[in-house]
Amino acid sequence: MTVLLANAEIPTMNITDYNLAVDDWADALYRYLLKNLGNTMSSQDIVQDCYEKLWIHRELVDPLKVKSWLFTTAHHTMIDEIRKWRKETVVETGKLPENTYQHGYSDLQEILQMAVDQLPEIQKSVLLLRDYEGYSYREIGDMTGLSEAQVKVYIYRSRLFMKNYIGTLDTVI
Repeated sequence: MTVLLANAEIPTMNITDYNLAVDDWADALYRYLLKNLGNTMSSQDIVQDCYEKLWIHRELVDPLKVKSWLFTTAHHTMIDEIRKWRKETVVETGKLPENTYQHGYSDLQEILQMAVDQLPEIQKSVLLLRDYEGYSYREIGDMTGLSEAQVKVYIYRSRLFMKNYIGTLDTVI
């Protein structure tokens, strides 16, 4: 089945394409959300919500672009979820965390996670898509609605922050 849209035929998704999308992208989508949100239940809910939306809009989604569609939908849903959390939480004003880590702690994975958690949401999101999931700048731009140049700037800023936060490897090890 195909849908005509402005005199161009777009292949529509069928049940086989949908099941293939679940098999191919559900785990990567979950990992991306879990890294950003740090909440298992919310990440699972958003993945399920994305696939529900995909099924509802299956006639409008090109099976060849399902990966981008899923990650874009997940990103926007995640941002909505974060905004909802922020409205629900009471923000305490107090001492801001220092930009460097100097406790002589040796668990590099934990230190990296602490640094990533300090990033603004958009920087965190693009950094994880690039460095953890391996997407190109163009794919990240398509998923987030940012230009390729904006994606590069956010990734540069997040890496610079992480470098300053962690400091030298001598202080970590």
